[in-house]
Amino acid sequence: MIAAASVLRSWTGWIRTADRTAYTAHLERTGLPGYRGTEGNVGATVLMRDLGDGRTEVRTLSLWVSFDALAAFAGDDIETAVFYPEDDRFLIEREYTVSHFDIVSTVS
Repeated sequence: MIAAASVLRSWTGWIRTADRTAYTAHLERTGLPGYRGTEGNVGATVLMRDLGDGRTEVRTLSLWVSFDALAAFAGDDIETAVFYPEDDRFLIEREYTVSHFDIVSTVS
């Protein structure tokens, strides 16, 4: 049985549109396995939106069973975004903090 998520974590960054495919592959090697490998993560989604000016907005949404489980991934300061060494190659702008939301209702 899959545990129900109670917390959603959201982060936003911006890349060059030309780097979209390479950055997606980078996420598949770094952040997404980081989520999957942490007990208490119940899923993640990556959203991209081309802005028409050569930039693409990237948003990651991850689902967690609790804030404690999330801290196992993010560290003690769960409000700080997690970055990987190669991120600097891709990210032209980024949020350094994340937003958390309590999940109060879902539809499947």
